[in-house]
Amino acid sequence: MVCVLANAMRHLSDVSNRLEVLSSCSKKPAPAAKLTTIPINTNAMSSFNHMMKPSYFPARLYGWCVFWSVVVVLGLLLGLWQWERAADKRELLAIRDAAPTVVEPIQTPEGGAQVHLRGDYLEQHTLYLDNRIVNGRLGVAVLTPMKDSHGQLWLVQRGFIETGTSRASPSVFTPHGTVEVSGEWQAEQSQGPLYGANQEGVRLQQLSLAPWEEALGVFSHNGWLHAQQGAGVFTPWWEANVMPPSRHLGYAFQWWGLALAALVIMLLGGYRLVSDFRESYEGGR
Repeated sequence: MVCVLANAMRHLSDVSNRLEVLSSCSKKPAPAAKLTTIPINTNAMSSFNHMMKPSYFPARLYGWCVFWSVVVVLGLLLGLWQWERAADKRELLAIRDAAPTVVEPIQTPEGGAQVHLRGDYLEQHTLYLDNRIVNGRLGVAVLTPMKDSHGQLWLVQRGFIETGTSRASPSVFTPHGTVEVSGEWQAEQSQGPLYGANQEGVRLQQLSLAPWEEALGVFSHNGWLHAQQGAGVFTPWWEANVMPPSRHLGYAFQWWGLALAALVIMLLGGYRLVSDFRESYEGGR
């Protein structure tokens, strides 16, 4: 009886094991996880990024051309200005060369005319044009009014005297009685900006007729005689400040050369900017 039960238990165990084996074989294995790859259009993304980035090429090219165009136009205009000044100086020199020599004139002389006067110095009204330099020497120019034989009042610039650095009032000898002087006539003109008072004691900072008008009245002619010869004349120092026309022509060609150089730089630089833009554009495609 015991043997029968043992066989029956063994048989049930074998059946159970077979059923487990069959059950495990009938189950399907779980599918492995798959990675899903989404295709990306890199060309489209590159074009999108290129569109999103601001392009400064047009602004740089326009700025470059505008700046150098202004330089070119400025050089042309300044060259034309110097060319016109050369023409003016030629005309002025022609007028000076043709200026007449007048003796004891009644009418106001032309600028650059050689004038001969005869009259009396008004010694007590002598003033001095300050800060004149002749041959490295510091001094003043002597200015003395003169009343001619017609009763006209003239201002005579009698020449240079050395004073050095001393600020003491200068003193010169002035001939008495009727004297004769001759020199070049200069019409009154603007002397430029003046800082402070023109007159300091007997010294003047700029040549002007105004300092004498309160005591003597109005001068007969607007201008002054730069004496070169005659009684009471000292070292001549004044020369007409007339730049030769050739120098103005040289300046004109310099400005035009600058304008040409600026034009070349503008063209070469613009070509380089366009080339660099094309290379960067083609490389990003």
